Amino acid sequence: MRRRTSIALLAVGHACVDVYQGAVAALVPFFVAERDYTYAAASAIVLAASLVSSIVQPLFGALTDRWSMPWLVPVSTVLGGLGVALGGVSENYVLTLIFIGVSGIGVAAYHPEGARLARTASAGSHTAMAWFSTGGNVGFALAPVVVGLSVGIGGLALTPALVLPALVGAVLTLPVVRVLTRQVATSRTTATPVRPDDWSSFGRLSLAVATRSIAFVGLGAFVSL
Repeated sequence: MRRRTSIALLAVGHACVDVYQGAVAALVPFFVAERDYTYAAASAIVLAASLVSSIVQPLFGALTDRWSMPWLVPVSTVLGGLGVALGGVSENYVLTLIFIGVSGIGVAAYHPEGARLARTASAGSHTAMAWFSTGGNVGFALAPVVVGLSVGIGGLALTPALVLPALVGAVLTLPVVRVLTRQVATSRTTATPVRPDDWSSFGRLSLAVATRSIAFVGLGAFVSL
């Protein structure tokens, strides 16, 4: 499989999974309108997706640093879509939080292994990696459109339709996963020198990302209300 084809399929798959990062915020007005959720209850739903995803993603990163898990890419994509689909039809608030949290786990599980596969497919090309990243941004941006075309027409009862992007993404990435898995298995890896962690710089960067995310997620979740 050519590099451009692999990157294109991985970029589309990245878009399909990142739809669910934006879908939760796009669903907030429907939760408020149909279930009379307060702003606090609605914010907890957004929190369930973003906080769970943020906490478990380093864990998946540590696991994929030790072991190659290419199967995580299609499986986590389906998990992300399934969580959102079930969260919309569940009338129980606690179950809704759980399902949305499961979707967050799926999104978190995708990114470390997805990025590793993209690096392998890019063969060191920064342009190829940029296209992979752009796919995720496009998916996030299209989330309100996807939610509007389904839930906006039929209400929360049509959230099961939101699993379709996940199925498309999983199917498209399967051939890339198979090819790149064989490449990794047959290639000889070289050890990279280990340097000490720069915790000071890491802490400052993490603080900057956290403060930016507060404004970004907060506005995205509540500006429509």
